[in-house]
Amino acid sequence: MGLIAFVFPGQGAQAVGMGKDVYDHHAAGRERFDRADAALGFKLTELIFNGPEEELKITYHTQPALLATSIALMDAFAAQGIQPDYVAGHSLGEYSALVAAGVLRFEDAVTAVRKRGEFMEQAVPGGAGAMAAVLGAEREALTSLCADISAGGTAVELANVNCPGQIVVSGTAAGVASVVERGKEAGAKRVIPLEVSGPFHSSLMQPAAQRLQDTLAGIEMSPAAAPVVANVTARPVTEPAEIRRLLVEQVSSPVLWEDSVRWLIEQGVDTFVEIGSGSVLAGLIKKIDRNVRVLSVNSLETAEAAGELIRS
Repeated sequence: MGLIAFVFPGQGAQAVGMGKDVYDHHAAGRERFDRADAALGFKLTELIFNGPEEELKITYHTQPALLATSIALMDAFAAQGIQPDYVAGHSLGEYSALVAAGVLRFEDAVTAVRKRGEFMEQAVPGGAGAMAAVLGAEREALTSLCADISAGGTAVELANVNCPGQIVVSGTAAGVASVVERGKEAGAKRVIPLEVSGPFHSSLMQPAAQRLQDTLAGIEMSPAAAPVVANVTARPVTEPAEIRRLLVEQVSSPVLWEDSVRWLIEQGVDTFVEIGSGSVLAGLIKKIDRNVRVLSVNSLETAEAAGELIRS
C-alpha cells in the first residue's frame, strides 16, 4: 500500500449540525468541542449544532467551527491507529492540518482562526471586493486575462487553483465583474459569482496578513510530526519559522490545491482521507486523478468505515 495523506476542508464546507454525532457518541470528540467553547469564551457548539445558518456563515464563526469539527472527527478516526504520512488543508483547512501534525495546540488554532476570520472580514469595506468560480478555463489564459484587467486599474487575481477546469478569482468588485464578462476569452464555459464577504486570497487581503502576522508571532509552534504541504508553495514544510511565514502569505496568495495534490501523488500518496464537514475536497481530488483512493470522514459512521477500508 502507498502513502496516506489527511486533508482538511476550508470555508464553504460548513453545515448546521456538522459533528453532532461525534459530540453525542465519542468522548474525545466531545472534549474537543468543549475545549473550543472554553477557548473562545462562548458556546460555539450551540451555533454549530443548531445554527442559524446565517450566523454560522459569518467568517469569524465559520473558521473556528470548521476547525473544531475537523479535529473532533480526526480524533474519532485516528483512534483506530491510523497516522498520516502527509497532511494538507484548503485555506482555513491548513490550520486543521497544523493541529493534526502537532505544530499548533488546538486552543491556539481555534483562537487564531477566529481572529483570522475577523481580520479577513475587516480588510476590505463591504461590497468593495468579490470572488467568482471560473469553470473550464486554462490557468495560463486566465492568468493573462486577470493581468490585462488589473492593468486597467481594477485588480483581480487567481485565488484558488482547485482542479482542472475549476479556478476561483478574487479582487475588486469591478475586476471580478470584468472576468464574469470576459471569461470566454480565457476559455471559460461558465463564471459563477460567489457569496463571500471579501476578496479572499488576493493582494487586497494585505491588511489582514499584517494583523495575522502579529497574532501568529505570539503563538508557540512545534516542528511538524508529519510534513504539511503548504497552500502557497504546494511543497512540504516542517519548521515553525517557515510555517509562520507561509500562513501570513497564505491570506493574500492563491491556494495551489491542484499543485499540492499532484505533488503528494508524485511522492507516492495513493490514499487521501478528507476529514471534516462535507466532501468538497474528495470531489476535487477525484477530478485531479481518478486513480487515487479518496475517503470522506464527515461523521462517526464514515470515520469507522474509512478506518476499516484502510486496515483491510
